[in-house]
Amino acid sequence: MTSAAASADLLALAHAIAVHAGESALDARRRGVSVAATKSTPTDIVTAVDRDTEELIRSLILDARPDDGIVGEEDDVHIGTSGLDWIVDPIDGTVNFLYDLPSWAISIAVAERGGADAAGGAGSIDGATVAGVVLNPSSGELFEASLGGGAHAAGRALAVNEGVPLHQALVATGFGYASDLRRRQAEVLLGVLPEVRDIRRIGSAALDLCALAAGRIDAYYERGLNAWDHAAGGLIAREAGARITGPHGGRENSELLVAAAPDLHEELVALLRRAGVDA
Repeated sequence: MTSAAASADLLALAHAIAVHAGESALDARRRGVSVAATKSTPTDIVTAVDRDTEELIRSLILDARPDDGIVGEEDDVHIGTSGLDWIVDPIDGTVNFLYDLPSWAISIAVAERGGADAAGGAGSIDGATVAGVVLNPSSGELFEASLGGGAHAAGRALAVNEGVPLHQALVATGFGYASDLRRRQAEVLLGVLPEVRDIRRIGSAALDLCALAAGRIDAYYERGLNAWDHAAGGLIAREAGARITGPHGGRENSELLVAAAPDLHEELVALLRRAGVDA
């Protein structure tokens, strides 16, 4: 079990690496960006900056902690021996990044072994996440948390909104890249939208979870996330008081993530179930 002091040290390192990588990615964005390749579908894109940023983050991690593992979006898993895995999304919100919309983030988390769970797929984390940083380089805003140490941004403690009834809740969500998944997500949205204040689609799961932690939205749900999308943001939201679950009330994974203050979470899960989601 990682101690509080060790978690604080890991958080400080993640913070420094995120800032360094953010400066590099922002500089690259200013010079111009184009699509380098596609992944699961023609709309699931990757840029050279995604790859270069992950390579930079990996090198900085291994320089400081050569025995740790790394699970990243753009490269193979690096298997370490320390019992700790770094879970990295070099640019969460790549489409926003491509279009120069200022809602993309660098997400770095540290989890106790085994990081992205091979049995549960890339969407799962099977050990405790002990430190997490999400940086929006466009705004310079950095969110961070350590396990049991609370969540903060610019030295301010974060806390989710409490006491919000479902019909007054501002709810964020996102959509997958495959057309069949988008169709199912749209069908669910038809059941959710009339029952809440409104829906927001930011385009970065990491920033959605940080917005929840900061009280800028009241709840968030999404299907199809990978571990690197939600590892850091999930810790930040939890440390700010959110309850986060996955299918049938279990741990969040690629099938589902639902996050809100505990009282609202219960109502949102019930609504999603009525809309046909295995929440």
